[in-house]
Amino acid sequence: MNKAILNTEIQNFINDHLDSNITSILLKGTSFLSADTKEIIEQIEAKKKCESKLATWFQTKNIYYPNKLNIEQTSSEITAQYKSKLIEGNSLIDITGGFGIDSFYFSKQFKKIVHCELDKHLSEIVKYNYSQLGVYNIETQNVDGIQFLKQNNKQVDWIYADPSRRHDSKGKVFFLNDCLPNIPEQLDTLFNYTKNVMIKTSPLLDLTIGINELNYVKSIHIVAVNNEVKEILWILEKDFFHEISVKTVNILKEDIITFDFLLNDEKNSSSEYAIPLTYLYEPNAAILKAGAFNIITKHLEVFKLHKNSHLYTSQKLIDFPGRRFKIEEVLPYNMKAIKKTGLKKANITTRNFPESVQQLRKKLDIKDGGENYLFFTKDKDENRIVIITTKVL
Repeated sequence: MNKAILNTEIQNFINDHLDSNITSILLKGTSFLSADTKEIIEQIEAKKKCESKLATWFQTKNIYYPNKLNIEQTSSEITAQYKSKLIEGNSLIDITGGFGIDSFYFSKQFKKIVHCELDKHLSEIVKYNYSQLGVYNIETQNVDGIQFLKQNNKQVDWIYADPSRRHDSKGKVFFLNDCLPNIPEQLDTLFNYTKNVMIKTSPLLDLTIGINELNYVKSIHIVAVNNEVKEILWILEKDFFHEISVKTVNILKEDIITFDFLLNDEKNSSSEYAIPLTYLYEPNAAILKAGAFNIITKHLEVFKLHKNSHLYTSQKLIDFPGRRFKIEEVLPYNMKAIKKTGLKKANITTRNFPESVQQLRKKLDIKDGGENYLFFTKDKDENRIVIITTKVL
């Protein structure tokens, strides 16, 4: 950590060039003797990535940034804030500390946090930044988190882990057994020192695989931001053998949309089907990831169009965790019938349909945009159909 980076002149240069061309700065170089141009560029690139993702860090003076890869891999403030409100207590150990965003928010819910980070440079940066942010109940340790648990040999209320999805030999990985540390392999060790564990995993991890890899899963949180799944949170409780609850959350600018269910209820449910009625519904990304395809028809009194379409319909408009549309017309998938509508511009979605959006646009000569939303799908009788809709806010 080159503390010269924190000099007023260099900090001013960084702030003045957040929107500048990086290549141009690299070619021109800088006149600072105490910091290399590449170091300064690294600060510019990393800080720029924090502008929307980590606003608190971005807006705090004299924050020291790691390389941009660390910023890309860290939790956003939005998701860190969400997960911190799920748990509380006296003590938590974050065994995979990273840039420390999650520990920062956990510190608001716990009396003491221990942030373990194996990378000495990153650990030093995090410790310095916490002092700039005015956080004093986080102890930073430049150590392997599993080893710290063994050496510390004390019980804590919670252990948190966000295992690295970059494997030395396998590259980017998604199975928990391939991540570092290998949490399934270390679970017994973790439960020697706590009764409660929270694990953050990639949104690409299949829930069934995760359940098979882990023990004592109590609940699973599928966290989406603006309809994009960002992370999956696993809450484990020692000796828990009851039903697993699944909680989906879609964090929007002005609202948080949730839908919760028991995993076994979904497995034991069956959908009711209908032809397209008055309204059409498309579940948000968190629900689709959770696989709540059948239980949603029971909880919300909607009908499914087709087993594999994951589109729903109802006669009356309801609150729905996803997009809502008014059905204007339903057509058979027929070129003449579709072209007869005169639509030259529309938003196109395909569900359980053999052709891509790009292929359909080219074939029908329909440009992107406009007020109409076209859903190319199949009905309950396997007929290919086109549902012409307008969005309901």
